[in-house]
Amino acid sequence: KLQLQQAIAKAIEEKISGDQRRYLLNEQLKAIKKELGLETDDKTALSEKFRERIEAKKDKCPPHVLQVIEEELTKLQLLEASSSEFNVTRNYLDWLTVLPWGNYSNENFDVHHAQQILDEDHYGLSDVKERILEFIAVGKLRGTSQGKIICLSGPPGVGKTSIGRSIARALNRQFYRFSVGGLADVAEIKGHRRTYVGAMPGKMVQCLKSVGTANPLVLIDEIDKLGRGHSGDPASALLELLDPEQNINFLDHYLDVPIDLSKVLFVCTANVIDTIPNPLLDRMEIISIAGYITDEKMHIARDYLEKNTREACGIKPEQVEVTDAALLALIENYCREAGVRNLQKQIEKIYRKIALQLVRQGVSNEPALEAVIVTPSVEPTDGGSATIVKDEKLNDPAVKDPEEAKEPSLKETLVTEPALSTDTLSTPEGNKDTDGVKEEAADKAVKKVLIDSSNLDDFVGKPVFHAERIYEQTPVGVVMGLAWTSMGGSTLYIETTKVEEGEGKGALVMTGQLGDVMKESAQIAHTVSRAILRDKEPDNKFFADSKLHLHVPAGATPKDGPSAGCTMITSMLSLAMGKPARKDLAMTGEVTLTGRILPIGGVKEKAIAARRSSIKTIIFPAANKRDFDELADNVKEGLEVHFVDTYSEIYKLAFQNETETS
Repeated sequence: KLQLQQAIAKAIEEKISGDQRRYLLNEQLKAIKKELGLETDDKTALSEKFRERIEAKKDKCPPHVLQVIEEELTKLQLLEASSSEFNVTRNYLDWLTVLPWGNYSNENFDVHHAQQILDEDHYGLSDVKERILEFIAVGKLRGTSQGKIICLSGPPGVGKTSIGRSIARALNRQFYRFSVGGLADVAEIKGHRRTYVGAMPGKMVQCLKSVGTANPLVLIDEIDKLGRGHSGDPASALLELLDPEQNINFLDHYLDVPIDLSKVLFVCTANVIDTIPNPLLDRMEIISIAGYITDEKMHIARDYLEKNTREACGIKPEQVEVTDAALLALIENYCREAGVRNLQKQIEKIYRKIALQLVRQGVSNEPALEAVIVTPSVEPTDGGSATIVKDEKLNDPAVKDPEEAKEPSLKETLVTEPALSTDTLSTPEGNKDTDGVKEEAADKAVKKVLIDSSNLDDFVGKPVFHAERIYEQTPVGVVMGLAWTSMGGSTLYIETTKVEEGEGKGALVMTGQLGDVMKESAQIAHTVSRAILRDKEPDNKFFADSKLHLHVPAGATPKDGPSAGCTMITSMLSLAMGKPARKDLAMTGEVTLTGRILPIGGVKEKAIAARRSSIKTIIFPAANKRDFDELADNVKEGLEVHFVDTYSEIYKLAFQNETETS
């Protein structure tokens, strides 16, 4: 037992002495290298690195930041490299010295160049482009530009996020994007305090480090979907960031020194502005993007989506043709959304099927050089002959894929010369066979795929949408209204019919998943209709003695809002007087008990919906005249619009004009 203890003690002593000896020698080696100038210690190397970084920015760096950096560098020298405080200070200095203090990119003040870039990337969006050109013009006159806070609001897929990148390119600014959708932690914006383990600065400081300039374009996505967690309210934290008066001295919790963000151009995106807190909304300049009409979607599909999708699928322009009729049918029957994201998906679907179709025909767009197989020059064997026969069979136009006959609508043959796959043999027989393959392949005709409205269903399936217009001439008791939806605008019918008649049985039943506001509108419409009928036809007791049923199809779609008031009145009066409303007429407007017409929202969307349903005459509230006048000419073209203040004007347009024409 004693011997064992001695052996263990001896082994431990040898190990300890060996470790001590190694440590001592390493320390002596470091000291010798330091004396010779071959190596510096970690702290000295770090200090030099930080000083080199800040030396280049010393003239532009604010004095208070230089003072903090000097204090932290002094503190770094006093700390032991093994202490936790050393790593905190090192990371802090790393962030302080890497930021682009006073470093600004040279901006583009050429309005024509900016207009060209914006038009290259996006079709339409004239409001957004005009605002950016104004920003550039002001910067040119002042000689310098200031930051702004712009919010683009509109339905999904209209190009809010992608226009941000184009704006940065037009202004020659660096671009940085981050999304705040579902963000619930204030530290993501304001940073963590350095006392926490793993503390980091907020997104804005990370942005400045990433782009390397102090005047980038920062796109804050989905600002209407901010969350609220246990660690604070991010919407309130954004108030400082997005206030031109406050962000000149933006204070990040991690850096703890003021940062000048007054030169940063903030572009925010939102689907709806109702969910954005009012104090935050007040700091932003709202630009509404209503969506694209059919003509604009046609241009976008032709000039942007189709071209990009074709290149992405590796298909050449001469191999496929999509007609205008097919694109129009695709937009009207499959992609009625305000945006073009779904349209892009459908075009990609078409081109994927075309790619499969071309591959099944044996078409290859690879370069001919890659397709040539070079074999060693040896005497041909049975295996070599078999290979030649196989290649001949592959290139023989007479041998067709059985699936080829099933492919939809293959028309318009174009003669092209596909890449040839040949075996190079040194024998005369091999050369002869190869030449035969080339001749046959040269005569082979590659079929061009034609997509027309007749065969569109084969590529994208059955139509999703059908004609909103049910009646060519609306019958008695039915009037067309205009509605705003998240997908843009749409037309809807208000239908009223008589359920039963008897003295004193006047009542109103409503169906069609109507919200509370819309039910109240129906009650107001019923009251106003009775007053108007009493004035126009005093002897008509229809409303007093009839139980009415008002329905708004489709029954499965929830509906709400006050703008169907005047449509409901017209529908009830049409039934009461037995007169159909004027043909090709649609209307929208909130009505009061005294018959006044109040303004509504979604003017552009509703005008687009009317055009889509081939409506020629629209009735809008007079207060919305300016909204309509500001619309593009291609939206207003072909529409006869009447602006009214009272329902009596609608009555004349809906019934008296119809009587005169009939």
